[in-house]
Amino acid sequence: MLGAMAGDIIGSVHEGRGTKHRDFPLFTPPSIFTDDTVLCIVVAEVLLNGGNFVDAFHDYRHRYPDAGFGGGFMSWAMRRHRQPYYH
Repeated sequence: MLGAMAGDIIGSVHEGRGTKHRDFPLFTPPSIFTDDTVLCIVVAEVLLNGGNFVDAFHDYRHRYPDAGFGGGFMSWAMRRHRQPYYH
């Protein structure tokens, strides 16, 4: 999970830019975590500490509303639906 989160942060400044080379700094001032990191943390927290995945997904979406969640997830979590969402 740490590798996934590091990759998310490193890639955050390249997303949508079509970077095609391997010569770039790994962490830069504009590097940020995204929804992928937040959701990795949710899964780890529930696996390690117990709890309900749906509640945890809803709670973390409200804690980090600007993390870049997709529209379907945002709508589902904002309404605190219990059933899975489909996109």
